[in-house]
Amino acid sequence: MAMKLGSICFDCPDPAALAQFYSALTGWPIVRNDGDWIELDAGGDVVLSLQLAPDHVPPRWPDPTAPQQAHIDFMVDDMDAEHARALELGAELLDDSAEHPTFRVFADPVGHPFCLCQG
Repeated sequence: MAMKLGSICFDCPDPAALAQFYSALTGWPIVRNDGDWIELDAGGDVVLSLQLAPDHVPPRWPDPTAPQQAHIDFMVDDMDAEHARALELGAELLDDSAEHPTFRVFADPVGHPFCLCQG
């Protein structure tokens, strides 16, 4: 049986707020909202799902005692513009060191790491 990716799911304390963040960041529309489960259409057959986890403990990048567990890489054409927009939307910059100039690491408003990668 062939497999295909259907959903990337993040636990979070407030699915509606995190859905608004990712929808604004990516332009992906919210296509399902069950209150404790919200989906954004990421294109094709893939959705980004946000699931209520009232006791959510965010990862602390790059702390190995609370690893990131998973992250999303977003390919961008204009790194500086998207960097500024991510911060404006509530992201926290975790790393933009000169050691790796082709990507920058951020955390979403509840602590999930994601990267902006030069496309």
